[in-house]
Amino acid sequence: MKKTLLLSIALAFVELSFSQKAEYDVAAIGFYNLENLFDTIPSSNTNDADFLPQGRLAWNSEKYWSKQANMAKVISLLATEVTPDGVALLGVAEVENRAVLEDLVAQPVLKNRNYQIVHYDSPDERGIDVALLYQPKYFRLLGSRAVPVELRDPKTGRLDPTRDVLYVTGIFQGDTLHVMVCHWPSRRGGETGSAWMRAAAAQVCRNIADSLLRQNELAKIIVMGDLNDDPNNASLTKVLRAAKSTESMKPGDLYNPMYALYQSGNGTLAYRDSWNLFDQIIVSKGLVWKQAGGWQLLRAVVFREPWMFQEEGAFRGYPLRTFVGDIFLNGYSDHLPVYVLMVRKRQR
Repeated sequence: MKKTLLLSIALAFVELSFSQKAEYDVAAIGFYNLENLFDTIPSSNTNDADFLPQGRLAWNSEKYWSKQANMAKVISLLATEVTPDGVALLGVAEVENRAVLEDLVAQPVLKNRNYQIVHYDSPDERGIDVALLYQPKYFRLLGSRAVPVELRDPKTGRLDPTRDVLYVTGIFQGDTLHVMVCHWPSRRGGETGSAWMRAAAAQVCRNIADSLLRQNELAKIIVMGDLNDDPNNASLTKVLRAAKSTESMKPGDLYNPMYALYQSGNGTLAYRDSWNLFDQIIVSKGLVWKQAGGWQLLRAVVFREPWMFQEEGAFRGYPLRTFVGDIFLNGYSDHLPVYVLMVRKRQR
């Protein structure tokens, strides 16, 4: 109810801001960390020992297909309050390979959307990847590549493999759109001690954005992902230069619509009884400056439904995940999905 009210207010805001009489198209772009979407088949290039029938988690076909159905259920509902097609593009993280994504988009509640897949195997030591799903109805793929993130320990010089940044470009119903899907390094070892790793990943994204903005200062860019930092951390504010408001943007800055959500106490994952907002969607000036025309950002949303949360026990109120320790909860993910609503004047 609260979410529907917020979306209604947001749509009213569009009508007042752009024109009282104009009609608008609405589309949604999202991101979801699927939390260990592994298949049940042994892989020589993946650390999947726990996610096998004989492994610690007894990860069998029944659990796998239940996980797939649960993920599909959530994805099928994203943004359907405002568009029956749901999310036109969806970045995902923590997937083992392309095969698990093919199973996902073939789920009954998603099949009619005809999601296509952009995926590359990453050098991550666990073998988990990022990917982009897109509906051809909205997005025509032009190109993609995996951009490496080199993590070299400043003290030892040792290389630490991590997820690539997935860069995708295409035509989003008339607009050229540049999308980066990320899963920045975790806070393993402590937030402070690992901050340099996320700064390195942020710099890769910043370099791509700079290259695009040199060619066109109004290039329409989206950086999305599980960034393992909050909107106010230095990797976002100083390295990526993601401003907390459109008014505070300087030339070349990006805009982080998740900042206000974070300041209001919203989050996408819980840890030690506090919430973080690691899952973010960040945009460039071309998507917030209405004079640029075409698709423009309306607002950002953290998707929350009561059935997505644990109802009892020590983790009551946390996102209902697939496992807690070795215990199978048959839940969804330890992260909540996010999406942004995009609007444009309806073309006649």
